[in-house]
Amino acid sequence: MSFFFPSSRLLLLLWFLGLGFGHGLKVPFRVSDVLPVLPHQVSWPVLNNFHSAVDLLPYFVGSVSPSNGSVDWKGACFYGNEARLELTGSDREESGLGGGVLYLKTSEAHSWTCMDLYVFATPYRITWDYYFSAREHTLKFDSWEEPAEIEYVKQHGVSVFLMPSGMLGTLLSLVDVLPLFSNTGWGQSANIAFLKKHMGATFEKRPEPSQTTINPDDVHSGDFLAVSKIRGRWGGFESLEKWVTGAFAGHTAVCLKDEMGSLWVGESGHENEKGEEIIVVIPWDEWWELALKDSSNPHIALLPLHPELRAKFNNTAAWEYARSMSGKPYGYHNMIFSWIDTIGDNYPPPLDAHLVVSVMSMWTRMQPAYAANMWNEALNKRLGTENLDLNEILAETEKSGIAFEQLLTIPEQDEWVYSDGKSTTCVAFILSMYKEAGIFGAITNSLQVTEFTIRDAYMLKIFEDNHTRLPSWCNTEDGRLPFCQILGEYRMELPEYNTIEPYANMNENCPSLPPTYDRPVQC
Repeated sequence: MSFFFPSSRLLLLLWFLGLGFGHGLKVPFRVSDVLPVLPHQVSWPVLNNFHSAVDLLPYFVGSVSPSNGSVDWKGACFYGNEARLELTGSDREESGLGGGVLYLKTSEAHSWTCMDLYVFATPYRITWDYYFSAREHTLKFDSWEEPAEIEYVKQHGVSVFLMPSGMLGTLLSLVDVLPLFSNTGWGQSANIAFLKKHMGATFEKRPEPSQTTINPDDVHSGDFLAVSKIRGRWGGFESLEKWVTGAFAGHTAVCLKDEMGSLWVGESGHENEKGEEIIVVIPWDEWWELALKDSSNPHIALLPLHPELRAKFNNTAAWEYARSMSGKPYGYHNMIFSWIDTIGDNYPPPLDAHLVVSVMSMWTRMQPAYAANMWNEALNKRLGTENLDLNEILAETEKSGIAFEQLLTIPEQDEWVYSDGKSTTCVAFILSMYKEAGIFGAITNSLQVTEFTIRDAYMLKIFEDNHTRLPSWCNTEDGRLPFCQILGEYRMELPEYNTIEPYANMNENCPSLPPTYDRPVQC
């Protein structure tokens, strides 16, 4: 039996089964609910349009507290939802803890076979439940973890997150996101598709050769290296990082020449033999050999400094800075804070500050040392406190009268010293070197380069702007590229490359929402 349908007939069938109806008509089932049981010739072409990796992200629908009455919203399955929270007596000996019951009433299901999947969170716990019948459901909290949790719940409530694709869509999205981290052709195709869909990347094939042999004599101290990986562990991580920040590269490094004219590469995020990400200065030949062997299929572009700035570049100061940082760990402490500048305009939907604090809470429970390294120290810096864990930080923000989402936006300061020294990501390491080398002139002390993302860095108007001055070996494809791509099968894109003059307090309050990542002037 053939299951081939002409496209118009298939669309008509899907419309009849519910995909095209308004909210007023309830059908026996929706095609998205039952496609998995149909022959794959019918199901998979349709399912592929119903989900993506982004559908794995919970959508914040509201906070339910004892004092705010009820909260209502539209779900993926049930279009009518209403929740309220009641505190209950204590099941433990400690006085005053108690527990709670969250009542969630579902109604107006769009079909008879759908269900909604929810995550419920406070900074002290995360749990989940699913509902496939229209009635009032209960979620019981037997007892709050500690007095601080009940105080938090009284003030802020329990955060409710909807998995927007429901149970089936969430499982399909998981299948969709896992390939991003696969070190295979399948994984590469998944990353390319993700970046095309969510960022508008083109991935045009380059003419051969895809690898350029550079002449070190034409490379100078301060020249910038932009790297983009598209498969494997780092390829998947970079794709997600690109999506949230708007950068079309996922890693960076910088060139340095020594007194003998030998070429070196400075890099924050170099993996050593122990698997640790550290800052190094290594010979060019060694760095290039590692790049060619890298199974993540790196694409690399050389961005030469503008000749006027190259003439000002203090090579001695740059080397002193690089040596002082060599061996220090990658800047995990401030990595997320270069991205978050605003309360709501840096989170691609459905991400938001509520989800961020919930993820922080989960990781704090699972990996407390990891949490301390990733955000606790940085949050303490912003509060002017020391050694507070996440729950204590949340309590302190209450005392200080500052919302947690506002705390996240306080600009990082380059002079902050963490428990393991100054913290610099790959791009902050380079820009800090530029500060030491005099690239930013009079505004040097007014720039916090730990606030810069990779996109912020390559948009700086500090690079060569005359392609006729680029080296003869530079593969610019007859002027199509304003920089030198030296590795990669696809043409690298760096939108708005070399366009913004540096200014004081740059990039401390910039939005970054996909797919256009519009950036106001002087943000």
